[in-house]
Amino acid sequence: MKVTVFGTGYVGLVQGAVLAEVGHHVICVDVDPGKIERLQQGQIPIYEPGLENLVRDNHAAGRLQFTTDAPVGVRHGTVQFIAVGTPPDEDGSADLQYVLAVAATIAEHMDGHRIIINKSTVPVGTARQVCETVNGVLARRDDPALTFDVVSNPEFLKEGSAVADCMRPDRIIIGTDSSDAEEVMRELYAPFNRNHEKIIVMDVQSAELTKYAANCMLATKISFMNEMANLAELLGADIEMVRQGIGSDPRIGYHFIYPGAGYGGSCFPKDIQALIRTAEIVDFDARLLRAVESRNQEQKTMLFRKISRHFQGDLHGKTFAIWGLAFKPNTNDMREAPSRVLMEALWKAGARVRAYDPEAMEETQRLYLDCDELQLCGTKESALKGADALVVVTDWQAFKAPDFELIRNYLNKPVVFDGRNLYDPRRMAKNGFQYYATGR
Repeated sequence: MKVTVFGTGYVGLVQGAVLAEVGHHVICVDVDPGKIERLQQGQIPIYEPGLENLVRDNHAAGRLQFTTDAPVGVRHGTVQFIAVGTPPDEDGSADLQYVLAVAATIAEHMDGHRIIINKSTVPVGTARQVCETVNGVLARRDDPALTFDVVSNPEFLKEGSAVADCMRPDRIIIGTDSSDAEEVMRELYAPFNRNHEKIIVMDVQSAELTKYAANCMLATKISFMNEMANLAELLGADIEMVRQGIGSDPRIGYHFIYPGAGYGGSCFPKDIQALIRTAEIVDFDARLLRAVESRNQEQKTMLFRKISRHFQGDLHGKTFAIWGLAFKPNTNDMREAPSRVLMEALWKAGARVRAYDPEAMEETQRLYLDCDELQLCGTKESALKGADALVVVTDWQAFKAPDFELIRNYLNKPVVFDGRNLYDPRRMAKNGFQYYATGR
């Protein structure tokens, strides 16, 4: 099947590469000539395990192409994915200008029937706006042979395991009222639907809401556990014991109940905000969602508050080693990362930062290019030298079993603030550390 994907960001690039891997012929379209040139040379703009080889192999095989020529992309595929960004607007609502611009482009250059698939995370009602945009352009073209269907097909990829999630999805949501479009979508996803039925067909509005509901549910679990962790500290309980106790209940499970420094990334923060704004449009008070967002914003300041208390509010001139900059392991994504909140608070208080992350160093340098208070270090060990404390922000595997004797020797004083509960408090005390965990 011939497929066109508009957008070579996180969602579009992964989706296009995986569809090519199973045999579809895919053209990815982007407005950035530099990005397209790099992709044609096999250079991947994001870090995602397994993606680089997937892109290179399928590009070399001719099944995956990249172009800035939108008309070529529109003429190529009967199936047209819209996978462009929907950044938050000033009021937190999703900005649909890029989605609607692609819809207009498709309408302007289509030469027959097209199935237009919303893959971007978009609020309820976007499919209707896409239809209106396409109809507006087609009315000017006045060609009865130009027909289309709009399908909502939300993605459920986790950064760090996106390729695996795309190759082996746990569900494929298809929002459409067209039996013809449903048939094409089933053919498109047939290679991913062989072991057992994963396709769930529903109306467009429900499909659009499903994506937001899924992310908001996961964000709610995280904020709930962070609230329990804060309470556990005050009550003298151990949140890690509590986590095991409630996670053993199959109705709750162990996923997304790890306390920490707050959630970040490109999805949860903006999707919570967007659904809150959508609720406001229909005069619904989304009190729970607002509480989830508020708890997360406060949780991102948790590490700084503990550091400030330990040093009695005097951080001026002190240096802190930070392990972990990406918002989660196995990605270089710094969007809404708790590390950014912490570092900016430390700098405001007059402190300096020595930081290390296995993959997010380049992105951190881009974000803080002219920051004299930040020194990016080549190894996690070198970040420790001369620091007044170590702060663990991201739970990379490389941080889970460090050399504690080396840490103690490199730090000015053996103080560790652990935002991810990677270490055993008893072992830390035995090794002579002042150890501040989360909810323990």
